[in-house]
Amino acid sequence: MKKTKDFQQLLDEDFILAPIIKLALPLTLTSFIQTFYNLVDTYWLGRLGTSELAAINLVTPIQHTIVAFGSGITVAGAILLSQNIGAKKNKEANKIAGQIFIFALIFSLLSCLIILTFSSTILNWMGCGSDIFAYSQTYLSLVLLGIPFLYTINIYTSINQSQGESVHPMLLNLIGTVLNIFLDPLLIMVLHLGVFGAGLATLFSKGVIALIALFLMLRSKKPVKLQVKYFRLEKETIKKILHLGLPLSFGNATMQFGFMLLSKSVLSYGSVAMAAYGIGNKVNGLITLPVQGISSALSTIVGLYVGKNNEEKIRKAYVVSQRICLAFLLVGGIILSRPVISRAIVSIFTQDPRVIDMGSKLFSIMSLYSFTNAIHNTTKAVFNGEGKTTLSVVTDLLRIWIFRFSFIYVLSTFFAMGINSIWYAIVISNGLAAFVSLVIYLLKFKNKPLKIHI
Repeated sequence: MKKTKDFQQLLDEDFILAPIIKLALPLTLTSFIQTFYNLVDTYWLGRLGTSELAAINLVTPIQHTIVAFGSGITVAGAILLSQNIGAKKNKEANKIAGQIFIFALIFSLLSCLIILTFSSTILNWMGCGSDIFAYSQTYLSLVLLGIPFLYTINIYTSINQSQGESVHPMLLNLIGTVLNIFLDPLLIMVLHLGVFGAGLATLFSKGVIALIALFLMLRSKKPVKLQVKYFRLEKETIKKILHLGLPLSFGNATMQFGFMLLSKSVLSYGSVAMAAYGIGNKVNGLITLPVQGISSALSTIVGLYVGKNNEEKIRKAYVVSQRICLAFLLVGGIILSRPVISRAIVSIFTQDPRVIDMGSKLFSIMSLYSFTNAIHNTTKAVFNGEGKTTLSVVTDLLRIWIFRFSFIYVLSTFFAMGINSIWYAIVISNGLAAFVSLVIYLLKFKNKPLKIHI
């Protein structure tokens, strides 16, 4: 019987699509599972009412801001892991895995404590009305308690992904989603715990799979794993992680803070607009899942090729990945943007006709122009994989703080487009960011040697 080729062997072959698909397919399914995880909460709270739905949608950007700051550190660890594994420096990779785990855990605990202390102040600043304040504070508190669990799961994924293995993280996330699917209706509808039940279901589900992930990382037979002897923080290793991670951390947190301001702008149009925005955003995320999976795989593959010092393979992987993503989003966007389809999808998550009308319009607009994400995401993946995380951050900051808010102001002030100014500003800013990232790639990377950060 013919022996199956491992991931490192696939990387050395000319057929670049094979390692991309092998890594991206489970990552895409993982992203789908994680998105479905959030949609389950949205579905059941939508059964309760618009206020409950608006509350969790308001809290989401706050949660994402904390996760984004910490993700810069974990992404930096994943980059260093990939580059060292590609260069066959497994001892250094093991040290980085241990350091990144302890550092991220300490950070997550401190950030949760700080945000919990000032949660009321943050919600008031965002304009949270009395009709949803109690719901928002309850859900936020439970979500924050689950942040350390989420970081643990992300580190497990990074360690496995850097070694070309993404199936086990997918299965682990599937376990968490199944738990959440079971617990949500039980706690929300049967036991009548409402928003508290939704948060508790999420916290418990993430806690279970985080403990499983930790056990698997410590007992792994793979070359790179968690080893207790590397849990003690070392200055030089932390400096390497911070060198790559701090730009991403501050950039991602700043970007998510921009999303918080965007949510605040949406909330100024009322809880119906907030509910529609949350549904439209989450459902639109479904169409971009394959792009996220391929981009995540591309970042890892680029890091491995950096370790191998193979620039030609990096360019080939970039072109192939981008073409696949463009084709998928162009076709999928055209189909999902049809009013009858977008309306039917949004109707799954709410029974409020006002939310359906507004949410389906947002979903139609975003899905039709989602193809620009193919260019932006795959180019960012190359930036990150090569250790040029600052470039990745710059394009995202331009997208949110310059392009998006500028067009919201112009469209709402000079064209009196109301809530539609936000919907169209989103797709315009995405398109401009894609163009800028592509120009940067062509100017900085296309014909220049690589700098290896190991």
